[in-house]
Amino acid sequence: MRAAAAGLTTGLIGQVLAVSDASAQATPPASTTIGVPGSVHSTDTSKGTIKVYSSWPLTGSMQTTGGDAVEAIKMCLEDFGGAAGGFKLEYTAMDDGVAANNGGWEAGQESNNANTVVNDADAMVYMATYNSGAAKISIPILNQVQPAGMAMISYANTGVGLTKLIDGVTDPGEPDIYYPSGKRNYMRVCPADDIQGAAAATWAYTERSRKKAYVLHDNSYYGKGVAAVFRDKFQAAGGEVLGFEGYDKSASDYQSLATSIGDKGPDVIMCGATVDNNPAKLLQDLRGVMDVATVDFIGSDGVANTAFVQGAGDAAEGAYITFAGYTPDKLLALGGPGGDYVSRVQERLGHMPDAYAVYGYETMVVVIQTLDKVAEKDRGKILDAMFATEGFVSLLGGTWSFTDTGDTDSAIIGLSQVVNGQITYQKTISGA
Repeated sequence: MRAAAAGLTTGLIGQVLAVSDASAQATPPASTTIGVPGSVHSTDTSKGTIKVYSSWPLTGSMQTTGGDAVEAIKMCLEDFGGAAGGFKLEYTAMDDGVAANNGGWEAGQESNNANTVVNDADAMVYMATYNSGAAKISIPILNQVQPAGMAMISYANTGVGLTKLIDGVTDPGEPDIYYPSGKRNYMRVCPADDIQGAAAATWAYTERSRKKAYVLHDNSYYGKGVAAVFRDKFQAAGGEVLGFEGYDKSASDYQSLATSIGDKGPDVIMCGATVDNNPAKLLQDLRGVMDVATVDFIGSDGVANTAFVQGAGDAAEGAYITFAGYTPDKLLALGGPGGDYVSRVQERLGHMPDAYAVYGYETMVVVIQTLDKVAEKDRGKILDAMFATEGFVSLLGGTWSFTDTGDTDSAIIGLSQVVNGQITYQKTISGA
């Protein structure tokens, strides 16, 4: 009230409250300037506690990918004083992965996590999941929470059918089968694979002049989906698809598969996969047959991580990787809030953050600002307010809003290449 009387804008009032209440830092980090303009934030905790949970793989090959996102969320909570809407925020990072699957997600574990959350009366938001296939399990669980559903928001799901219907790509009944109540309760802050797969195919055909593609996937819901979009768009552009095939993630080698593909003479191989499903070994064997100078390899965002590059070793050099946004090196080059985020989280981690962790921070800001707006422990009101998010100023620059399907209307797809063992941003191929 004193700030308003002094003539400060609502945005500045939020900054003043964050500093004066938390007394954590003299100048708020640039990262905290993102979000919906005019949002007012206070670190008052007089109303009690609200619990916020996340769920994605945190061990095995996913240790860095999942762990970096958790650290980004923790940093965001610290930046905003660990409170919102009059409540203290208590964050729990759940693991939906299992050791037997190289740390990859498991349906029973994700179901247990989702049910744990809905049965906790203090839990208001579920930040989940990383894997699109896992989201198929938990969305309906939260959708049926009485009386008005519970908000689920993902920082990394890109599977198309979770929110949209696209012939030839999505499964029968999608997406309605995930929303038995008839009301949407799920949102994601990253662009979906109908944008990513199409952008990759268009770039390969028009800018790289690739005319013959072989398309692989890891048989996962996500991997097959993004690969199908690439296949259809590449064909529509005029290219020839020599094969569309799922590979066995448990195979010890892929020499026979690589030889078979090489004999067909592709000039580009696209692979939809996540790092825990053995794409590094697949690339090694593909490179044993086909040289980087004559055959491009394009990996989807599930391999936009250090674990893939290190696993593939020399074979990764020259590989192209698409990502639903900007990689950390690009954010640093852009500067501003995105660059500030990368610099600070890198210092905390001791390494460059996983590409998707930026959306972990952004997701937490969405949650905090929604709780500030509602200022009640009411799942239905929180869901409705979150779904209405619009004009959100992003760490990537520009703004985005949630559509009526729960998707972001951002369409930024970045293209990187492995150069000297590092994932290095090259250009934006969609939605600059």
